[in-house]
Amino acid sequence: MVTIVDTLERTGDRRKDAQDLRPRHPEKAHRPDNPVQRKPKWIRVKAPTSPVYRETHEVVRQNNLVTVCEEAGCPNIGECWSKKHASFMILGDTCTRACAFCNVRTGMPGPVDQDEPAGVAEAVATMGLEHVVVTSVDRDDLDDGGATHFSNVIAAIRSRSPKTTVEVLTPDFLRKDGALEIVVDAKPDVFNHNLETVPSKYLTVRPGARYFHSIRLLQKVKELDPSMFTKSGIMVGLGEERNEVLQLMDDLRSADVDFLTIGQYLQPSKKHHPVMSFVSPEEFKAYERIAYAKGFLKVSASPLTRSSHHAGEDFADLKAARAAKLGH
Repeated sequence: MVTIVDTLERTGDRRKDAQDLRPRHPEKAHRPDNPVQRKPKWIRVKAPTSPVYRETHEVVRQNNLVTVCEEAGCPNIGECWSKKHASFMILGDTCTRACAFCNVRTGMPGPVDQDEPAGVAEAVATMGLEHVVVTSVDRDDLDDGGATHFSNVIAAIRSRSPKTTVEVLTPDFLRKDGALEIVVDAKPDVFNHNLETVPSKYLTVRPGARYFHSIRLLQKVKELDPSMFTKSGIMVGLGEERNEVLQLMDDLRSADVDFLTIGQYLQPSKKHHPVMSFVSPEEFKAYERIAYAKGFLKVSASPLTRSSHHAGEDFADLKAARAAKLGH
């Protein structure tokens, strides 16, 4: 899926604000083009056609919600929405960061929608979700980085659907003292924060973030609540070396992270970071074996692996792996 970044699109609520037009990625619009490589056969997916896909789409629209499935151009959207699985992206559709890999809109976000927690909770109940993933854009403009809003969304879901388990995929809350504690106090079942890539690539791929801050964030979750499952993910194909990926695994294990996801980076447009390599399924399988040997309770590594893909099934596996480890 390729999106041309210098096409003008609506900002804010794109279904209401038809007059406010600007580039989706203004910081990338004037960069030279990077050629988009043809994807190998093991990455191609079918276009969504299922009636259930259309039902999920309608639920999202009726509740005026944003999904990372759409905003990030996820290749698994057809499969997930056809199973009534969706990952909700809160705090708007505009990110204050400008990562070189990401297709989410960048710029100055609008005000926080105080009705959003109720809308997400209603969608979760309508779709009958047993497990839900809640993520967000980076909101460096907010004093708490959006942590209180995460807490409110979790509380609304629990109130409306008390049996639904909740997984959060948060920003790094860089320079937002106390923000992490707010989210952990809300007791999500899984706390996910993605490293995205190896430290040597942060300057070009994820310039607004700090690798060891992200490691420390995940470590602190365990210090605050040792029972909470933690999770992180990376993309490969950005020019990283194999030994760097193995060192990243060790860094995550030093922070006692339970679950690692590894997926293939796919270039959203000619203005984004180029794909430096397509990693074969066999190489992903090798990464998976090594990660399990290093002590992760759960590993998902494949070309189409994404943080939220099969999240419900993975959560069940995660609980079973912990129980087996404890001898229960």
